[in-house]
Amino acid sequence: MLRSPNPPLSAVVSAVLLGVMLAASPGASPAGESAESSRAPDGDPAHAADAAALDAEIESLKREVLALNRDLFMLEEELLYPASTQVAVFVSMDVGTFFALDAVTVRINDREVAHHLYTEREADALLRGGVHRIWTGNLRAGEHELVAVFTGTGPHGREYRRGAELNFEKGVGTRYMELKISDRARRLQPEFIVREWE
Repeated sequence: MLRSPNPPLSAVVSAVLLGVMLAASPGASPAGESAESSRAPDGDPAHAADAAALDAEIESLKREVLALNRDLFMLEEELLYPASTQVAVFVSMDVGTFFALDAVTVRINDREVAHHLYTEREADALLRGGVHRIWTGNLRAGEHELVAVFTGTGPHGREYRRGAELNFEKGVGTRYMELKISDRARRLQPEFIVREWE
């Protein structure tokens, strides 16, 4: 099952909360402008105390909004991807001497579920040990086939396109799959492995 084409709940709520934060900011609205124009001279201690209290209140609201946004994101993940049916697919690289990654396409049960074009910065992060979650979704229990297609530049600067596949059984609980790119030094060729994390 894929994500709904509608925007995620957390994105909608984030937009609303951002509007609330901007409206609460002293300089973000006409009311804020009128407050600015009616302020007392800077030397007034009462004015300084009011401004400090307002700044502290705004910072407190921002922290609460960020915490609420995080909680909503986690709730959305739990609702969209229950642990009993969740499958997550990650991309990793080891060394990368014989292959420069451009893109990865993931197909599950002969249906494309993810495609990602990697920037130079993202590919460099993978080479330094980073891991990219390329897809998260739901699969029913039973047999499934995962096929990954890797596109990039191979040995001698030639365009390179290779695939790897894995047949796996989805039971109860979350499954994690790794698409690993490594070097096969003896053959001077890259190697592409799809495996399930234990």
